[in-house]
Amino acid sequence: MKKALITILKYVIFLGLGIWITYHMLTELSGQQRSELLDAIESVNPWYLIPIFVVAFFSHLFRAIRWRYLLESIDLRPTLPNTMFAVMIGYLTNLGLPRAGEVAKCTVLAKYENMPAHKMVGTIVAERAFDILSLFVVAFLAFLLQMHRINQYVSGLLSKVPALIEKHGLVLLLSVVGLIIIVIAAVVFYRRNRSTKSAQLLKEMSHGILSIFHMKKKWEFLGLTFLIWLMYMLQIYIGLHCLKDTHDLSPWAALVVLVYGSIGLIITPGGIGAYPGMVQQILEGPYGVNEVPAQAFGWIAWSVQTVIIIILGLLSLLLIHSYNNKRNAQVAMDPK
Repeated sequence: MKKALITILKYVIFLGLGIWITYHMLTELSGQQRSELLDAIESVNPWYLIPIFVVAFFSHLFRAIRWRYLLESIDLRPTLPNTMFAVMIGYLTNLGLPRAGEVAKCTVLAKYENMPAHKMVGTIVAERAFDILSLFVVAFLAFLLQMHRINQYVSGLLSKVPALIEKHGLVLLLSVVGLIIIVIAAVVFYRRNRSTKSAQLLKEMSHGILSIFHMKKKWEFLGLTFLIWLMYMLQIYIGLHCLKDTHDLSPWAALVVLVYGSIGLIITPGGIGAYPGMVQQILEGPYGVNEVPAQAFGWIAWSVQTVIIIILGLLSLLLIHSYNNKRNAQVAMDPK
């Protein structure tokens, strides 16, 4: 009961944060800017949505195939359609209840493939751990390729630090000291509580990453990981062509936007508020896009990704029953 209340409280807090970010972003705009924001969103060429949808579909399909490789490593061999359906139902669940999607996709696949759900949990931990590692690698690559722009942006921010210190010196000093104290306390707590759930989770994640490199199809797994992130980047790059203020940006700019957007998806449920806000900041800073089109693209990218997940998730809920009914009927008719 206590654990459930804590989970609900966390969800409410982070959902509230997302709603506050959304409110703050929109109220910061003047009436004319809000009108321009709507005009920018309405100006999007709908034909661009078709390739974005196709690329998004393949990113989810590659993720389903990659999960099958992990399941095969523990002698579980589900069909690809059921694995795809389970992945999309998991994504759909995550929009409402973050992290509940992992439980949902295991439960769904276990039900229709008659497999033990508890055996799949290890593959989920391994997959998520590798996703975090992949995000760090992609972020490093993105900032390496766009170092000249990032350096200019950071230099501009640092040039404002002296004025901030002069105006808010005591507050900044106390904040830094407080942050240092929190970090030290966290390190001490971890060293003294290695047997806690948090420490065990970190241990399981490290084991999960290492297990991937020892699986039989590790190169296929790594290749699919590359394709997944490539599809994610292509979604952003195609989307940038939707607005006249962003259509000249390079694929590497799309990679940087992808990294910032991914962080936004982690901060709040479904990335509400945080995703558009993070995308707006990176487009305004290093790439010099005006505030309104930068925010417009953030909302467009977030909305399109969310709608695609809803569409594919609902289709999966509808199709999984009919697919398995036909499959079971064929099995019953097979004399073998």
